Amino acid sequence: MTAPSPADVLRVRRAPKVLLHDHLDGGLRPQTVIELAEQCGHVLPSTEVDELAQWFHQAALSGSLVQYLETFAHTVSVMQTADSLVRVARECAIDLAADSVVYAEVRFAPELHTEQGLSLDAIVEAVLAGFAEGVALAAADGRSIRIGVLLTAMRTAARSQQIAELVVRYRDQGVVGFDIAGAEAGYPPTRHLGAFEYLQRENAHFTIHAGEAFGLPSIWEAIQWCGADRLGHGVRIIDDITVQPDGQIELGPLASYVRDRRIPLELCPTSNVMTGAATSLADHPIDVLSRLRFRVTLNTDNRLMSDTSMTNEMLQLSEALGWGLEEFRWVTVNAMKSSFLHFDERLALIDDVIKPGYGQLIAERDGATDN
Repeated sequence: MTAPSPADVLRVRRAPKVLLHDHLDGGLRPQTVIELAEQCGHVLPSTEVDELAQWFHQAALSGSLVQYLETFAHTVSVMQTADSLVRVARECAIDLAADSVVYAEVRFAPELHTEQGLSLDAIVEAVLAGFAEGVALAAADGRSIRIGVLLTAMRTAARSQQIAELVVRYRDQGVVGFDIAGAEAGYPPTRHLGAFEYLQRENAHFTIHAGEAFGLPSIWEAIQWCGADRLGHGVRIIDDITVQPDGQIELGPLASYVRDRRIPLELCPTSNVMTGAATSLADHPIDVLSRLRFRVTLNTDNRLMSDTSMTNEMLQLSEALGWGLEEFRWVTVNAMKSSFLHFDERLALIDDVIKPGYGQLIAERDGATDN
């Protein structure tokens, strides 16, 4: 595959993007980590911006989800006050808007930010306030973005019911859904079945990290036992798909069910390679899954650890797989359809922002080609 031309790069940067899987504590600016660490006395591997950014990236390049998650000890440690949470959320909104993200669902685990005595409610309110500030600042700069918050419970802990109740309590104030995250092996989602049943009774949305480090049983439990609306990653669904020597592709029963039910996959190519869930971008299952018309979405996961952005994810797929604006439009519409916004709001963003935005970029590209 050839690298995209400079003109194509600019078009990808301008393309409207929808992001469903992004962790607040995985997307801090390195400079912010340094400044917040100085304020709270937390010791970092480096206090030089470029060196710290490189440390996060190299430490995450372990090929192991467990080791990858260890890098969060530094970001979470500097996010223990209301002011720090407001700042991180504000900067997140500004950074995503600058990357032409028009809608994002950003997730974080309130239970990880209580070390200095903040209540779970105060933590959620600080993050919501920060996002509101960031959205307003982006709008003043001519960039429109909307952000929904996902509240995450750690699958290795026992606070999922509390977090689920927070989701319901704040769902009219910007919280759009629930998630569980953390090490998969040994911590099945069924441990939190009570929280999922409560959310279903309350008509609340939820996604589950599944099929990343652990395989098909994790996906099966997330869907069939817990009733997940979406799969966080879900990349290992490829284990239930067989490519025959003659090129014919056969779907197993679970893969068929996921495709038939249009269950969205929150795929994060760069992160999947870094954690060993995929061998390379060129071999990432996103290519096969998209050709089979699964409900594929494209995401960043952790922008700091993976040194990535939505633009970067798109450009890497352009180089590795030959994807262009048409494919990016498809995954962007998929993501908007799969968001936890109300249907009319989803439709408005698709019809008024996403499709016209890509239509203009494709017309520019084709016009330049004709010339």
